[in-house]
Amino acid sequence: MSAPLLPLVALGTGGPPVGAQGLGCMGFSEFYGPSAQAQARQTLRAALDAGVTLLDTADLYGDGANEVLLGPFVRAHRERVFLATKFGIVRDPGRRTWDRVRGDRAYVRRCAEASLKRLGIDTIDLYYAHRRDPSVPLEETVGAMAELVREGKVRHLGLCEVTGPELRAAHAVHPITALQSEWSLFSRDVEASAVPAAAELGVAFVAYSPLGRGLLTGAFPGSGELSPGDARLTMPRFTGEHARTNAALVESVRAVAADHAATPAQVALAWLHRQCLVHRLTVVPIPGSRRAARLRENAAAAALTLSEAGLRALEPLAAQVAGARYADMSSTAAARE
Repeated sequence: MSAPLLPLVALGTGGPPVGAQGLGCMGFSEFYGPSAQAQARQTLRAALDAGVTLLDTADLYGDGANEVLLGPFVRAHRERVFLATKFGIVRDPGRRTWDRVRGDRAYVRRCAEASLKRLGIDTIDLYYAHRRDPSVPLEETVGAMAELVREGKVRHLGLCEVTGPELRAAHAVHPITALQSEWSLFSRDVEASAVPAAAELGVAFVAYSPLGRGLLTGAFPGSGELSPGDARLTMPRFTGEHARTNAALVESVRAVAADHAATPAQVALAWLHRQCLVHRLTVVPIPGSRRAARLRENAAAAALTLSEAGLRALEPLAAQVAGARYADMSSTAAARE
């Protein structure tokens, strides 16, 4: 086996070591069109070979099917895999959309028990609240999560899509190891309050959709070419004039990639890796690679250093992106800033 492509980084101040990139596993089960389980297993093996140790899933993905898929692999490589899963988004069976979030104590406990059963493990390494429940004090949700830590069912706690003040309030109840929110060349709203708070508290930032859900790869098809079940068809950035505007912006990324003998995806990931130095915190991107070759390509970005000219060319892109991240932004940190 060849040497891993990725170095280990601490997941926050004094946190556990993980590969400098993780793997978002959502696409193995749904949202971005069909994916074969055999291909998923091949990609998971390639992940460990490359030094990708943080696997990210949620009870939402495939209505639990994603956790079931990952379970055998996690159990077979338990000493090497750092498993993160989430609770909190409620979806009616058979529906692709969701409109409820729960963070009450009873629900937190029930979800954790269900995830442990589906995964077939005794302890979740990192347990996230997938979104904040506006009807429940954040302190109650985090307090319930902290009970799971004391019982040995969870090792570390995380939050998704919270603001800086919310992160501070949660951290006062129990140490938060990781904050997961969307962060990329095309999505930088988290830099307003969430990133500074994470840096101040020593919380790692786990960046989901670091490739803009495919936009930043430079190979994204037009919306008319997406499969009918692809969730991106509901997202403003991928429809109509917005899609055309954003596709044109990728040309700047492509030009920087050509100057560095890299791919646009590698440039986007290298930019995120550099934010560790810019903001003085751990940043772990979790691209949702579904193919082994793409995973290895993405992992190689951790060794890419962008030139000052390249960084200047990339800096204005986020402000020029057309369309919101989601059709309904109410559950994101940006809506509460």
